[in-house]
Amino acid sequence: MEKASNLDSKMYVLDTNVLLHEPLAYLSFQEHDVVIPMTVLEELDHIKDRKHDVSRDARVAIRGLDEVLKDASPEQMLQGVALPSNKKAKTESRGRLIIVNDHLFADSISGLPGNENDHRIINCAVHLQKQHSDSKVVLVTKDINMRLKAKGAGLKFVEDYRTDQLIDDIALLTSGYKKIDGDFWQQVGECETEQRGRDTYHHVAKNTISDVFCNEYILDDSDHFAARVTSYDDKQITLKDISVERLMSHTAWGVKPKNVYQGMALDALLDPSIELVILTGPAGCGKTLLALASALEMIIEKGIYDKVIVTRNTPEIAESIGFLPGTEEEKMAPWLAAITDTLEVLHKGDENPISSRNYIMEKANVQFKSVNFMRGRSIQNAVVILDESQNLTASQLKTIITRCGEGTKLICSGNLAQIDSNYLTPVTSGLTYIVERFKDFEGSATVNLNGVVRSRLASFAEENL
Repeated sequence: MEKASNLDSKMYVLDTNVLLHEPLAYLSFQEHDVVIPMTVLEELDHIKDRKHDVSRDARVAIRGLDEVLKDASPEQMLQGVALPSNKKAKTESRGRLIIVNDHLFADSISGLPGNENDHRIINCAVHLQKQHSDSKVVLVTKDINMRLKAKGAGLKFVEDYRTDQLIDDIALLTSGYKKIDGDFWQQVGECETEQRGRDTYHHVAKNTISDVFCNEYILDDSDHFAARVTSYDDKQITLKDISVERLMSHTAWGVKPKNVYQGMALDALLDPSIELVILTGPAGCGKTLLALASALEMIIEKGIYDKVIVTRNTPEIAESIGFLPGTEEEKMAPWLAAITDTLEVLHKGDENPISSRNYIMEKANVQFKSVNFMRGRSIQNAVVILDESQNLTASQLKTIITRCGEGTKLICSGNLAQIDSNYLTPVTSGLTYIVERFKDFEGSATVNLNGVVRSRLASFAEENL
């Protein structure tokens, strides 16, 4: 390889898990060189034939690399092949994709034993750091322990892959509502009000509220005023006047909100014009209960939708739903016990709650589906409840969201404090990603259900454990 002569140039060495997280990650480094060690190609080769969801990502990564390198000679691959331009990149200058045979480097370079793949990749990065002393060599991996070992082996620059990370701290994640200090109307100058049927809309100056987005709720300290942003431009913001009293009067399948946050959630859930509702919050705040109650209300009472499809992600489900006897729904039932528990709660006053639950499941056409079989479908005129969505990556959520056809409402719920995935954190979770990506979409609403209402015990545990 030719030595880079520019002190500002960077050389990124990619770990396998980066390509599994985003198969075309090598296109995200703009004008900088990207190095793929031979060990990474071997790991992708071993993963691509497994019967796991991650195997698809490995195959996409391999096909992408082949597309870039298919016309290159062995010498050109070692020197580097110009990367194709990335539409998302702001610069036109392009870096090179370089394949390095890291098996040729001695273990003594990093001091780590060479019989582990992680050690070979670290060894490769340390070798390149010594060879290209006038260039910044960066190892990019999502493995925290590997980052620690790389620094211990003498590698100066080690990073997580953050291209798809939209916020730096989970505290910056939008809650879906803003609370204005004091009385809102005392801070409003000129205001134009119009009546559209039963609804009242206010047009206020853009500088009245900072950084608004579509379907964001606005509250103040008066405990009376509540509004929802319906549209905005450079000059004014249009607010739909709701009022706290109206929010708290919402009812879905006998469920009434216990606080204003649940009131905002029900307002969004019961509005057919909002096609995506994202509910975040701690365990016990009512996410699943509100989602299911709203679905039953809109299907059985109002006849807006035809069925409920419930799905969720678990490590075992994502890989296989097993070969034991039973239908897909019977196999999914243990994982979706939260839904059946919620149905029993909604009908606990009935003479026979179990019979009522089964009757409602049949009447509302409640279907339990595995995420494995969501790909390729087109779901029409249904309410799709995606539970525990904090364990999904952005690409997995994209797969499910793009299944929703005309007249379908998607409800994503999750608790970012309960992530079970080995490779996801609150800031890299797909749930965080869609909250930020969809906040400017006029057909979506986000509500963070602040406060635990399940029980006094659950509330104390959430705050103190």
